[in-house]
Amino acid sequence: MPRFTVHIRDEWLAVPCRDTSKTIQWLGQEALKRYIKNKPDNGGITAVKDTRFVVRRCQGLGLLDADDTIEDVLEDNDFVELAIEGDTMSPDFIPCEPGVSHLTAAYKEPEEYISLDGNSLTSTDLINLGRGLYKIKLTPEAERKVVQSRELLDTIVKENKVVYGITTGFGKFARTVIPVSKLKELQENLVRSHSAGVGNPLSPERTRMLLALRINVLAKGHSGVSLETLQAMIQAFNASCLSFVPEKGTVGASGDLAPLSHLALGLMGEGKMWSPTSGWADAKYVLEAHGLKPISLKPKEGLALINGTQMITSLGAEAVERAQAIAQQADIIAALTLEVLKGTTKAFDSDIHALRPHPGQIEVAQRFRSLLDSDHHPSQIAESHRFCDRVQDAYTMRCCPQVHGIANDTIAFVQNIINTEINSATDNPMVFAERGETISGGNFHGEYPAKALDFLAIAVHELASISERRIERLCNPSLSELPAFLVNEGGLNSGFMIAHCTAAALVSENKVLCHPSSVDSLSTSAATEDHVSMGGWAARKALRVIEHVEQVLAIELLAACQGIEFLRPLRTTTPLEKVYELVRSVVKPWIKDRFMSPDIEAVHRLLLDQKVWNVAKPYIEKYQTEYIPESRPVSPTAFSLDSPASPRKRVRHE
Repeated sequence: MPRFTVHIRDEWLAVPCRDTSKTIQWLGQEALKRYIKNKPDNGGITAVKDTRFVVRRCQGLGLLDADDTIEDVLEDNDFVELAIEGDTMSPDFIPCEPGVSHLTAAYKEPEEYISLDGNSLTSTDLINLGRGLYKIKLTPEAERKVVQSRELLDTIVKENKVVYGITTGFGKFARTVIPVSKLKELQENLVRSHSAGVGNPLSPERTRMLLALRINVLAKGHSGVSLETLQAMIQAFNASCLSFVPEKGTVGASGDLAPLSHLALGLMGEGKMWSPTSGWADAKYVLEAHGLKPISLKPKEGLALINGTQMITSLGAEAVERAQAIAQQADIIAALTLEVLKGTTKAFDSDIHALRPHPGQIEVAQRFRSLLDSDHHPSQIAESHRFCDRVQDAYTMRCCPQVHGIANDTIAFVQNIINTEINSATDNPMVFAERGETISGGNFHGEYPAKALDFLAIAVHELASISERRIERLCNPSLSELPAFLVNEGGLNSGFMIAHCTAAALVSENKVLCHPSSVDSLSTSAATEDHVSMGGWAARKALRVIEHVEQVLAIELLAACQGIEFLRPLRTTTPLEKVYELVRSVVKPWIKDRFMSPDIEAVHRLLLDQKVWNVAKPYIEKYQTEYIPESRPVSPTAFSLDSPASPRKRVRHE
């Protein structure tokens, strides 16, 4: 029989419906009857039929017409909110942030799986799991290891051994031995008391990443969680039943205790939970609506669920993936700007960069050549100033390989740290089934990802810093030979004047956000946890920095394409014309002033979806495979002290 869950004031009510041809008005009245049934004063409602109310979906807040039939507007197990006239919106109701989640009511569970073994997950996999592209399952080997480690813990409990976190309290209470009869309560109390985070909840995508990563770590078989509990977590993930996880509250050692506790709390059927069909609701109702049962914690399982760096690492995985995407596209955008400003490509000569062979620098210079090489892609714009008297360009164009290059190298470094952390056991104590013992250590300390993400923010910020200066050159007629602020009838029209101000504001914000959080440490837990990483803030602000970088580069791309308009009918290289056409598919040329924010957001979306990279990538790859520059290596003895060509004089000793 179809059933609907209705939220009235502070209660969730299950309302069965044999006949879905009935109206929304009937559903609301039926829910009200159930609401007043157990209220001594009928909840202040004198007559159900005279009570005025509105009904809306929990997911998306869409209002439902009272005369619509249930079968036309709702599906079985849908969650709805009933607001009685005169009431304010329930304080328990948590609307999703608009535009954040792609996991809407139209979301369908994927058919494909990623198998987790605790050793081979990548940051790219984690992003795809967050987007709802895959479900997960364990490999047989992972299941075997999980069972073995649990058997050891069960033996420890059976033999009444004193082991931290299993038969003792936590932190300052590590020497307090807990009776066997209270071990379940110990784990439940741990999760409840540590669920002390504040702030907005993580988006559904980020919560999926967090849950998937915790499952992956537990799959290594060194945390002592039972296979039953781990499978229950997997079932919740595959149904996108996602706990309310506040974004603030972790100091990054002992792991991300507060956010991971909130993650576990929902799985226990407590607190709030979100799913594509329910929106936010009480966790027990969301689980029940998806045919799932709350997990029942066994000894050590509460600690196993909450001790680790998965909040830092999952956000870090998103940060490094987005950083890599925007760094690639920054080269394309800068190349287009160089064309518009009639710059030279001589600074990208391969021999220059062979003399300072940083991998990122060489890679960026090669991308510029692949987009601007006149032998491969004739450019009418480049040809128009071939014989100008300019000797060299400003640093913001000439030094792109050096500035963009270090960002690329830093991203590669951070990606290695994050991918290692993704597949690391970060629990405490660690369970070694093959040795028959548990060992307390410090793998929960988040210093590795915290430091790496601070580095990432600093490096990627520079892409925005140099981009903002290029925007200035595009908008400034004394530097660009283009109309002021890239618009005709200046004065009547302001063009890109304030778009450049926005870029400058974002760059300035980034300067503050780039202050490293991991240089700070505050002692917690009565000085038991006397050094912490502050990695949660490192991860969150790295994402903010990267978003600002994306937005600044979106403004530069808009400005460069607008600059092209003033150089027509001349055309740029084929790959850059393709980029121009992509932008013009979502944003029309700027003829006179108009509302600009939607244009910036539209191009920002192109960058987020990596469409700029995807347009240029075939040309970059073709150039790299077809064009092999003549090798003119510097002689290894060219500057030897024994070489006749040495700039130093040889000294003969007699």
